[in-house]
Amino acid sequence: MSFSAFANHVRDAALPHQRRVSALRSCVQLYRPIGFHASLSFLAVLAGPYHRDETALLRALDALTASRAAWHVEVDRYAAERRAAKRLGQRSPRPGSPDPSHAPLRWYGDARRAALHALRRGPRRRSWTRDALAGDVDTCVAACLASDGVLTPAQRERLAAVAQAVGDRLRAWPAHDDLGGSTSSRTFGDWSASRRPPPTRRPRRMCRAGRVTGRGCSGGRFAAVHRRAVAGASAGSPARVVGFGSPCRGH
Repeated sequence: MSFSAFANHVRDAALPHQRRVSALRSCVQLYRPIGFHASLSFLAVLAGPYHRDETALLRALDALTASRAAWHVEVDRYAAERRAAKRLGQRSPRPGSPDPSHAPLRWYGDARRAALHALRRGPRRRSWTRDALAGDVDTCVAACLASDGVLTPAQRERLAAVAQAVGDRLRAWPAHDDLGGSTSSRTFGDWSASRRPPPTRRPRRMCRAGRVTGRGCSGGRFAAVHRRAVAGASAGSPARVVGFGSPCRGH
């Protein structure tokens, strides 16, 4: 179902309240700028206890719908900019330019408040690394929360370096060995290539009534198979054709 269909279920007063709440969760599943759980909890901050209050539920839906509409406006603006750039000969976007067309880049309408809310939830749910990089991430998060998202130039520079390091790690696929569980720096492409099974030959089709319908049978091989099939048919018993895996019954 679409976002609009789920939103109509949320607004339907004839449905039980818990089903309307479930429809709101389905809406968030389709549009979750800061993650599913963080988006749900942020809606509770914006609208109130929507799990038991109908008015709060409608406010939560309005807030989510308004953010999604603002995202669509941003996507349309980006598409117009790309069309204009292509007319000027710029076929590819500049490296590092934000592209909101694939997924929302932030909570549209109250981006800073939503981002800080997601950061406050982050340390309880993050378990992707426990090395020095995790300490750098925690330091940047603590600085953002302490300053309410307003960073100094030095803090911004450090945040950019940490974000680059996190991106490099996410692009490198960790391959664990069979003994110590150490990781290597192989990329996901190398890992998937090593895990790819060897190519298998397409099985040939069966030969019935003296005819060969599979691939790779031509010339002398076809004549030999045909002679065996005819001989088996004339003898009144099925003749097994070598290489085709099933009896070949004659006319």
